[in-house]
Amino acid sequence: MSTDKKDTSSMEKLVSLCKRRGFIYQSSEIYGGIGGFWDYGPLGAELKRNLRDTWWRAMTREREDVVGLDATIIMHPQIWKASGHVDTFTDPMADCLLTKKRFRADHVDLQSGMVYHFTGATGEEGTKSDVPFAVLTPFGKPRESALKVAKLFYESRGVKTPEPTGGEQGEKVENTRAYNPENGAQLTEPRPFNLMFKTYVGPTATEKDVAYLRPETAQAIFAQFRNVVDSSRVKVPFGICQIGKAFRNEVTPKNFTFRSREFEQMELEFFIKPDEAVEILAGSVVTWSEGADLSAPQPNWGWDMWHRYWVSQRVEYYNSIGLGTDVLDYYWQGPDDLAHYARACVDILFKFPFGTEELEGIAARGDFDLSQHQKHSGKPQEFFDDELKVAAAKLTDEQKEALIQKRIAFEAAKTKGTPLTEAEVRAWFDRLFKGFYVPHVIEPSAGLDRLALAVLAQAFTEEEKADVNGKTEVRTIMRLHPRIAPIKVGVFPLLKNKPELVGKAREVYDLLKKHMNCFYDETAAIGRRYARQDEAGTPFGVTIDFETLGEKGDEFKDTVTVRERDSNAQERVKISDLLGWLLQRLS
Repeated sequence: MSTDKKDTSSMEKLVSLCKRRGFIYQSSEIYGGIGGFWDYGPLGAELKRNLRDTWWRAMTREREDVVGLDATIIMHPQIWKASGHVDTFTDPMADCLLTKKRFRADHVDLQSGMVYHFTGATGEEGTKSDVPFAVLTPFGKPRESALKVAKLFYESRGVKTPEPTGGEQGEKVENTRAYNPENGAQLTEPRPFNLMFKTYVGPTATEKDVAYLRPETAQAIFAQFRNVVDSSRVKVPFGICQIGKAFRNEVTPKNFTFRSREFEQMELEFFIKPDEAVEILAGSVVTWSEGADLSAPQPNWGWDMWHRYWVSQRVEYYNSIGLGTDVLDYYWQGPDDLAHYARACVDILFKFPFGTEELEGIAARGDFDLSQHQKHSGKPQEFFDDELKVAAAKLTDEQKEALIQKRIAFEAAKTKGTPLTEAEVRAWFDRLFKGFYVPHVIEPSAGLDRLALAVLAQAFTEEEKADVNGKTEVRTIMRLHPRIAPIKVGVFPLLKNKPELVGKAREVYDLLKKHMNCFYDETAAIGRRYARQDEAGTPFGVTIDFETLGEKGDEFKDTVTVRERDSNAQERVKISDLLGWLLQRLS
């Protein structure tokens, strides 16, 4: 999405640290790994858990209008038919004619150079091939480099010691994606490739038993909409959120964990009234304008205000975990980018070392999803609003007709999708005036793995520092926000060969570990222990020293030294106050 200069060196260092310190490992590494799959080590597992917890708390615990769901990974295959995933959830795929390596066609790097077209090849023992083949070489490289690639291609076609024919003159080409950037060999024409992982339910493994690993978590929320409404006594506007695994058979997974085949999503489907219902109830619909107050939802908000509200809520969340506006950017999709059913969508972007890429998408999806499931399942997905029924009953026939005519004009002006006919519009309003409607949806959808990668990239810092002998060394500090840091505090006795220090340190560790993830360490010099925890992203270190034991007077007895990671500031804190002191700073 961005043309930012890529910081390859920084990314390589981050990947190395993630393995070395136990944040992220390559899946199945002892067997050579498996592309697009990653395992989270001890620190990574804690980091993801903390991110899940902060997201869940922001979305549900701190709100009255959102409830949670935990749905299965495999669902009825008709769900994916209704949502359009079976027919349209594809990426364009192209294969290298030489190596057979597969590429996502729209992600191939743009290339310029001279293209040499070969018409075939002849070889020893009467072997030959009439298959055409082309090779791109960068400007300045001789034809011989293209000829070398062509010979490899025709050898793979069974021609012995081939002599390619044609290709005497090169054709100048600029900004093409039709050739393998690794060797210049021609790629096949792009063709659609469905990204869903197919599986079978039951022992027979026939086409009737086909199912899919879910490519997103959202559809389960739509499929359970009615059950949540009936069992939870929620009223529109309200939301259902979910965190869970999703699977996409990406053609070319890349950029470490950014584009993976197995990942976790954090999604909210926030159900709102159609603007027409808002107008009936409130008398008018407020739309967004510069400087609009988004602090608290209002009864006269239309979809536009709700969409802007959730963008601001999500940005506020990112700020709360250390991702401020200096590392975030936004892409507001234009009419050509939007899905046919979407009214608006904004991508919240993060400035990764490999470029500025999407962290979360927030879409106004209309009533498309619930309407599709209503159509395909035959089960009503409408919400009954008694207040709307009462308000609609007070409208005059002229007022009702004015609403209908406004909607007819809106449908006639549509440039995407299939507009409703006048008869369909009138049938829709007939249900609306009786209090029934299919809710519209605002969908904030974020990737947990992308978020973990973003906070790791943001935290990664290198500093030059002199050791005790005056030798300069480069130290890595992971400046993770305290709320999401895997380890909250390191506990260190100053010396491990002093039982009094070790015993008191164990007391402090036992005091804290019930309330936060702690790490006890008594090996190596205290500076080295600090450095190890800095590299793990631990925000605080607690040292139990001789002053703690009262050997230098009662003034500091039963106090500890607390060292803060980012500032190196140290403070004496009473052990009796330590838990409260830390909890205040960790929240």
